[in-house]
Amino acid sequence: MRWEARAQGPLLALAVAFGVAYAVPIVAPDAQHWVHQLCTVVEWAVWGAFAVDYVVRLVLAPYTWLFVRKHPLDLLAVLLPLVQPLRLLRVVATLLLVGRRARMAPQITLTTYVAGAVVGLMMFGSLAVLHVERNAPDGNIRTLGDAVWWSFTTMTTVGYGDHAPTTGLGRVLAVGLMLSGIALLGVVTANIAAWFISRFDRDDAEERRQTALLEALTTEVRELRAEVARLSATPPSDPEAPQVAGVPAQAPRACRSDQAGSGSGPPRSG
Repeated sequence: MRWEARAQGPLLALAVAFGVAYAVPIVAPDAQHWVHQLCTVVEWAVWGAFAVDYVVRLVLAPYTWLFVRKHPLDLLAVLLPLVQPLRLLRVVATLLLVGRRARMAPQITLTTYVAGAVVGLMMFGSLAVLHVERNAPDGNIRTLGDAVWWSFTTMTTVGYGDHAPTTGLGRVLAVGLMLSGIALLGVVTANIAAWFISRFDRDDAEERRQTALLEALTTEVRELRAEVARLSATPPSDPEAPQVAGVPAQAPRACRSDQAGSGSGPPRSG
C-alpha cells in the first residue's frame, strides 16, 4: 500500500527517537526535570504516531475485521499503554510495532532484521532491568554495565548468576529476554544453515551442468569416430568405367552419322 511505503521511514526514525527518550532518564537520572518531561512527551508522541498509523491502515483496509484478525499484535501494542500508563508497557508496545514495521520493509534482509532485533532487545532489556532493579533493596544490578552484562548472558542463555533480578517485574523481564534470545538464536542458526544449503545446492548444480557438458562432448566424439571409421572402410570409386573384354568400344556419334550419310553400297549407274 502507498501509505505503508510512505510511512515506513518516518516511523522507523520515530522509533529511534523513542529509544533515545527512553534511555536518557535511566542513564541520567539526575537530569533536570524538564528533560524527563520532554522524554515522556516524546515517548507518548511516538506511541501516538504508531497508533495513528494503525488506524489509517485499518480504515484503508478493504475488510476491516479481516485486518484486525490478521494483525492482533498491532492492536495489542496500540491498546497496551492505555491499560496502565507504565513506561515499560510503552516500551513493549513500541517494540512490537517497530518489529512489525521492520518485517514489512522489503529492503531489510533477514540478517539485518535479526541483528537489529538483537541490539534493540539487548539495549531495551538492559535499560528496563536497570530502571526496575536499581533501587531494589536486595538488587545487584546497579549500573548500566551490570545491566548490559546481565542482558547479554540472559539472551545467550548462559546465565552466570553473578547478576540476577530480585524483583517480580525484573524476573518477568528476564523471562521475556530469555524467550526472545532463544527465538533469535534459532533464527540465526536457521539462517546460517539455509545459507550453507543454498551454497551446496549451487555447487551441486554447477557440477551437474559440467557433467552434462562432458557427457554431451563424449557422445559427439563417439559419433565422429564412428563416422570416420565408416568413411575409411568404403573403397574409392574409379572415375573411368572399365571395358568388358571382347566387346568393342562404340564409335563416337559423329563417325556414325558420317557413315550413314555416305552409304554402304556402290553407286548405281544411270
